[in-house]
Amino acid sequence: MSSHVKRRSTKAGLPPGTLVHIGAKKTATAHITLLDYDANGVRESRVMAAELSDKLKHAHGIKWVNLHGLSDISAIEQIGTCFNLHPLVLEDIINTDQRPKLEDYGDYLYVVLKTFDCEKRGGEERISSEQVSLVLGKNFVLSFLETDGDQFAVVRERLHSGKGQLRKLGADFLMYSLIDAIVDGYFLFLERFDEKTEGLEAELVTRPQPGTLHSIYSLKRENVFLRRSLWPLREVINSLQRGDSPLFTRNTLLYLRDVYDHTIHIIESVESLRDLTAGMLDIYVSSVSYRLGIIMKVLTVITTIFMPLTLISGIYGMNFQYLPGLDWHWGFFAVLGTMAVTTGIMLLLFRWKKWL
Repeated sequence: MSSHVKRRSTKAGLPPGTLVHIGAKKTATAHITLLDYDANGVRESRVMAAELSDKLKHAHGIKWVNLHGLSDISAIEQIGTCFNLHPLVLEDIINTDQRPKLEDYGDYLYVVLKTFDCEKRGGEERISSEQVSLVLGKNFVLSFLETDGDQFAVVRERLHSGKGQLRKLGADFLMYSLIDAIVDGYFLFLERFDEKTEGLEAELVTRPQPGTLHSIYSLKRENVFLRRSLWPLREVINSLQRGDSPLFTRNTLLYLRDVYDHTIHIIESVESLRDLTAGMLDIYVSSVSYRLGIIMKVLTVITTIFMPLTLISGIYGMNFQYLPGLDWHWGFFAVLGTMAVTTGIMLLLFRWKKWL
């Protein structure tokens, strides 16, 4: 929490629209990819920010500009200049603390989404997130990613192969395809997260360890983070599929309804995992209490068995000169036999009472 406040503090007092990168620098250098496509083919090239304007003049189809790395503010400013983006949009792009949202600027739409992955931190698997910003115009789509990872590899492959309707339809269908790729990625992530939850639940039932409690609280924090990141997505997709923007055609709106159904399914899965995690603390306390009860039960049985034996040995350990049986040749063995019979009777009694 303190690091989040520190990142925010770098922008305090600056005018709205001031471009200051907020978040971790996840790429060494930023790079831009330009895809220009139509029904006849795809032209893909990697361009520098300074030459983007000239490249766009020679692009005649649907243009898809993809930027990896948000720390290069000059590159983002160049893209904003080429497509006449509002300064507040550019500010939100490089502020990676945004929640999923949709903003309509008339000539274009601005959408913020989140992607998730699991990574190892200090020997423990934790959630990592990345902000994805998308801008839809009449004949262009802009995507801004934090890392070098290619979350849209499937969409790019479909463009190059010519499969489906992607080349034949407009920029709105490309926008839908990118959103759909992100939402489909949630299912793969939730499968891994569900396996992690089930593994922790099995550990709770069988043999909880002191570190299990830490894992439960860590899982609860991750659930809160997922819920906060995914719930706004429902409103974003719902606003898109209602058809309020003329940038989406009726044909694409039908596909967005399918994405909305997937979003509802994902949110319901997250809520189920949240409820399951919420009960894990009670399971942990119950499991630890049960194990402690079993241990105390065994110790109590052992103590109860030794109480009469201690009494007998205590009586015959008293320093009296005349004690019955002291002069008997078989006295010692008789006392041992009495102890053995007493122990046997007590064990049978405990067994009969089902205490053992």
